[in-house]
Amino acid sequence: MQNIILKEVDSTNLYAKKNLEVLADKTIVQALKQNFGHGRLNREWIDLGNGNLFLSFVLKPSSEFSKNYSNLTQYLSVVLCERLDKYGLEAYIKWPNDVQVNGKKIAGILSETVMQGSEFKGLVLGIGVNLKAELNDLKKITEQKATAFNIELGREVNLEEFKSELVKAFFDNYDEFLLNGFEYIKEKYIKRANFLNKLVKVETIHGIKQGLVKSVNDLGELVLDNEGKEFVITTGDVYIIERE
Repeated sequence: MQNIILKEVDSTNLYAKKNLEVLADKTIVQALKQNFGHGRLNREWIDLGNGNLFLSFVLKPSSEFSKNYSNLTQYLSVVLCERLDKYGLEAYIKWPNDVQVNGKKIAGILSETVMQGSEFKGLVLGIGVNLKAELNDLKKITEQKATAFNIELGREVNLEEFKSELVKAFFDNYDEFLLNGFEYIKEKYIKRANFLNKLVKVETIHGIKQGLVKSVNDLGELVLDNEGKEFVITTGDVYIIERE
């Protein structure tokens, strides 16, 4: 496993994509400072300063794209939640893959697929984890409320130690996940879901859908019920609607 540590970069995902041809399968790209990190729908990932985790996995499992690869973000969200357990933090998942503690986002995950024509070249799976932050800096994050390890724990966490633990945990069951897909983690994922049986609105590229979350199906998709009519959501941003 190749481990690349960059002092400063625009984003680890961008670096990995630019250099994908020469990077080996399972290469880890880490940045100590990330200037232009981004999340889903090209949202900016705010750099909260030194001591935070900016990391991308370079994955080249095959020469053809498999539907199971689409759920790698959800797999990583489960792996991260289980690591947070070890630190005494109770973590939940906001569909599809944001990880929250006490209702606040502590980590974001983004997968980007690289194709050359119809040929699958690989994918880059990025994760940003707030390990260290000041409360005033967290207020800069406007997408949703955010938090960090040091704020939740009242102490700092060693960056390299946490990174090593997370990378090892990711690869421990990685091959099994590739073989079995979302069903392999479904039970663990459902256990962490904070949106089941909640009334939500989902912002998708096709507009806003609203309904009661019935379930997450075997493909990791969100199943909504709106007055007896069922919708299956493959991608989007979920917002829980507070009932009066």
